[in-house]
Amino acid sequence: MSQAPLVLVDGSSYLYRAFHALPPLTTSKGLPTGAVKGVLNMLKSLRKQYPDSPFAVVFDAKGGTFRDDMYAEYKANRPSMPDDMRVQIEPLHQSVIALGFPLLCVEGVEADDVIGTLARSSAAADRPVVISTGDKDMAQLVDGHITLVNTMTGSALDVEGVKEKFGVAPEQIIDYLALMGDSSDNIPGVPGIGPKTASGLLVGVNGGLTELYAQLDIVPTLPIRGAKTLPAKLEEHKEMAFLSYKLATIKIDVPLDIGLDDLQMGQPDHDKLAELYTLLEFKSWFEDNQRDAKRSGQEVVAPVVEEVVAPAELKYTTILTQADFDLWLKKLNDAKLFAFDTETTGIDAQQAQLVGLSFAVQANEAAYIPLTHSYMGVPEQLDRDTVLRALKPILEDPSKLKVGQHAKFDMNILANCAIGGDQSCGISVQGIAFDTMLESYVLDSTATRHDMDSLALKYLNHTTTGFTDIAGKGAKQLTFDQIALELAGPYAAEDADVTLRLHQTLQAKLNAIPSLSKVLSEIEMPLVPVLARIERQGALVDAALLGIQSVELGKKMVELEREAYAIAGEEFNLGSPKQLGAILYEKLGLPVLSKTAKGQASTAEAVLAELADQDFPLPKVLMQYRSMSKLKSTYTDRLPEQINPRTGRIHTSYHQAVAATGRLSSSDPNLQNIPIRTAEGRRIRQAFIAPTGYKLLAADYSQIELRIMAHLAKDEGLLHAFRNDLDVHKATAAEVFGVELTEVTTDQRRSAKAINFGLIYGMSAFGLAKQIGVDRKQSQAYIDRYFARYPGVLEYMERTRTQAAEQGFVETIFGRRLYLPEINAKNPALRKGAERTAINAPMQGTAADIIKKAMVAVDNWLTSSGLDAKVILQVHDELVLEVREDLIDQVREEIRAHMSNAVTLDVPLLVEVGVGNNWDEAH
Repeated sequence: MSQAPLVLVDGSSYLYRAFHALPPLTTSKGLPTGAVKGVLNMLKSLRKQYPDSPFAVVFDAKGGTFRDDMYAEYKANRPSMPDDMRVQIEPLHQSVIALGFPLLCVEGVEADDVIGTLARSSAAADRPVVISTGDKDMAQLVDGHITLVNTMTGSALDVEGVKEKFGVAPEQIIDYLALMGDSSDNIPGVPGIGPKTASGLLVGVNGGLTELYAQLDIVPTLPIRGAKTLPAKLEEHKEMAFLSYKLATIKIDVPLDIGLDDLQMGQPDHDKLAELYTLLEFKSWFEDNQRDAKRSGQEVVAPVVEEVVAPAELKYTTILTQADFDLWLKKLNDAKLFAFDTETTGIDAQQAQLVGLSFAVQANEAAYIPLTHSYMGVPEQLDRDTVLRALKPILEDPSKLKVGQHAKFDMNILANCAIGGDQSCGISVQGIAFDTMLESYVLDSTATRHDMDSLALKYLNHTTTGFTDIAGKGAKQLTFDQIALELAGPYAAEDADVTLRLHQTLQAKLNAIPSLSKVLSEIEMPLVPVLARIERQGALVDAALLGIQSVELGKKMVELEREAYAIAGEEFNLGSPKQLGAILYEKLGLPVLSKTAKGQASTAEAVLAELADQDFPLPKVLMQYRSMSKLKSTYTDRLPEQINPRTGRIHTSYHQAVAATGRLSSSDPNLQNIPIRTAEGRRIRQAFIAPTGYKLLAADYSQIELRIMAHLAKDEGLLHAFRNDLDVHKATAAEVFGVELTEVTTDQRRSAKAINFGLIYGMSAFGLAKQIGVDRKQSQAYIDRYFARYPGVLEYMERTRTQAAEQGFVETIFGRRLYLPEINAKNPALRKGAERTAINAPMQGTAADIIKKAMVAVDNWLTSSGLDAKVILQVHDELVLEVREDLIDQVREEIRAHMSNAVTLDVPLLVEVGVGNNWDEAH
């Protein structure tokens, strides 16, 4: 029996086609619905055609792609999406998901690239693929496994069909598009070359662009109209032809979080469909859904759908007169809560300049105050310093409550804005009671991205004006001060208005779950000003030392390169997967552990690591080389470039709303990934230094996740070990290996440590066996003995799995939730993965909550004490402070106390504190 094909649906293509081709439909309240109905009809039809197939419906994500970076004019001639289409996107997405179709939107690439990647992966696994699209670009993907179907016309294209339609083979389609261009995407091509000329040229040279440009001398002899003038034209536009080739090429190697096994159809969500069909007034579909729900034993009641505020009711003002400014000052002073936002020249909060501010005190009404717009013909603006001095008392008043979207950025911008040229005289914003980014994140960390555009679409069904809509893209993109006030004013005012409206929606949802409301008010919001201060403080680095380390790493890389050549018996490009694959698998005959989507033997890092573990010498050398190269490019070369010229320090950015578990992450630079177990990694930490007269103090929670495990599991053995300050790994070794505590060997302790941490992260017997160097049977025996000695841990794991399956989420000690949509998945791999997450997330999440609470406590103490000590870094479970030398002893004990007492568990929290002239010495 033949395998059912994977069906990949080009959702974006069909949305446009349905909108323009089908009659417009609207609800009684004026909501456009025609495109939604058209696309859903096509999906339902496809589902009937392929009832046993896995599916993916793929849409373009919002924002630019790598092609915009490659060519600023890419798709520049496309008109803006009509409002009547834009408003249908979110209900369409929700309907697709509610029907059970897997839906994908991947940032930075187009829907075509996601489809191409999945199609090639499936084809490599010998599974047939059907791509449902009306886009001719997709013809480049067609092969013996992949077919295109156009659901609107009923036509299909296989390999022969592509040749018949376009006059070239599928493998020449990219070259064909590169020559003739594509007006819909603004791919330039070669001027004057149309479809017939393009196909004639490619057939004539029996190849693609490369072969064509290598044989321009034969072009005049080809039976093509105007062939004699073509060589000069092709030569003149050669660069544009090859750029067009890149633009037209569909990526087939997009990193995806899902695999082919994850694309099974889910069960319809009848409640959600009832809500959507009521909103969209699809009456017959609503009745069908009711009947289907009853057949499955459910009773669905038609929901009441709230009416969406019409855009015509928006009142946005650009303030250019003192009278208008005075009016808004009064509004801000009288408001119980107002939203605010800053507009700046860039996204680096430590270097960007303030351009203007926007405010909202009630929904659908907002104002923008421009301060430093500088384009030709700009209207006269209010004096910058006068405006800031008038706003300063309001913004610094803790009793005047404020809401922002990613307010930490705005706090830093205003703190750094010099009033009257005085760099020390900025605005210290206080009273930020809510942050919509964090409200969304706490409500459900994985449900959506937490940027304002995504939140507005999800919670308000509102598509915001994008920055690129008013500023342009690529090299020609304007900074905000260069944008005309006719565009800048409404854009900025919308930011404040949407922030306020989002808060009103999200706060109501959080108030319905008191534990989450408490996480927001007691953990996340108090942390915002703390992180803002840490970012502004920055860390001092020794650029000269980093330069020396870069040279040393470069020399080691050259040595490793020579070693690799010696093992291979020839020179090759270590960075070329193709050359490396030929050396590893063809010349040296190493086992092929994994293949790429194109069916080639993989040279990915995980594969090389596994080969290195099997003691193959070349993969070992390559792993060392890659490690050195990454440290050099990411840190020793890059860190000196990231020193702020104003402060002479490095200012990382901390992100509260990224990691699903609540962990903080950092970027520019990412300090979380500097390795601590290698000499090279520790040397990079040595470049983070204390200024003269100061020391660095590093305070780190010891084994915090194991201690949280002991608290959650209430296991007497673990509780005893921690309460009595025993070496927990040694204690575990004594239990598992059945020896006295004093007789535990170093190897036994190492194995016990692997068991302790491995079980927290859901490690299998196979994984543990590999890590500690025993067979699987022996590894399983160790695990069984562990659970026999620590039965509370096993009970916790089983209890957590059950609770997660029943309620769909797990919680930290403080009530933070992590939702687990795959916890009841029919796919065993997805379900097992969700179960591992369910066991680990409460520990990781609680550890994240504890370090956040500790940071707030430490900051409060430092602020109130006035001591010359500041937190400069937070990495994992560690805080790094810059402390005046004569205060070290006092600060050491206070930090230890505040971190140890951040929370009370059934076991003590142990904090290890070190001091040194640099971060490595202090750790």
